[in-house]
Amino acid sequence: MTELTSASVAAETAWLDRWSAGPTETDLAPLRDGSAAPDLTLPDHTGRGRQLSEFWTGAPALLMFWRHFGCSCGATRAARLESEWSDYRDAGLAPVIISLGDPVRASAYRVTHALSAPVLCDPEARAYRAFGVGHWAVERVLYDAPAPFLSHSREVGKAFQESRRRRGNPPVDDPWRSVAEFVIAPTGRVRLAYGYQYCEDFPDPRVITTAARLSVR
Repeated sequence: MTELTSASVAAETAWLDRWSAGPTETDLAPLRDGSAAPDLTLPDHTGRGRQLSEFWTGAPALLMFWRHFGCSCGATRAARLESEWSDYRDAGLAPVIISLGDPVRASAYRVTHALSAPVLCDPEARAYRAFGVGHWAVERVLYDAPAPFLSHSREVGKAFQESRRRRGNPPVDDPWRSVAEFVIAPTGRVRLAYGYQYCEDFPDPRVITTAARLSVR
């Protein structure tokens, strides 16, 4: 078994356990605009430790707290990010993804989705919690799911996971972890906190780029 396969199997097991347990954290509110951004150190997709402040030193950063690697919404956001990349860079932004994965899976995910941004790894969700990115309530994850899913039973989760595995994107890590994006000014303050209301609640890139330009005035 390869390192990637072993890590993926463990991440699938974690997802199924958390699915059946249901949300166990409060639905936190993301940090408010003007708050000091927590400055943690996380490994990136190469395993190298990266301090968050390095991304906003001298220029604004876009910190993107990602859904799990098996989520179709994450794949959609990845495609949008690449299509919006030049707009973000023209606004002086340094986009960086913060994920629930480990470096070996983050590296594979980055290649699969042809991502230009570095992918940082936060499997214990320390940065997520520090930025107020908690668990969504069941209805905010399963609002468009068939009725049997609402019980989030282990049997339903296992069947869903197996069907997605056959398609090559089994759910992993944490089904309830919410999503948010933050524009951080070079001062280390949050210029814009964008908390998703549900999985596909993607921000208009013009909101992001305008916040970035205002952050350096």
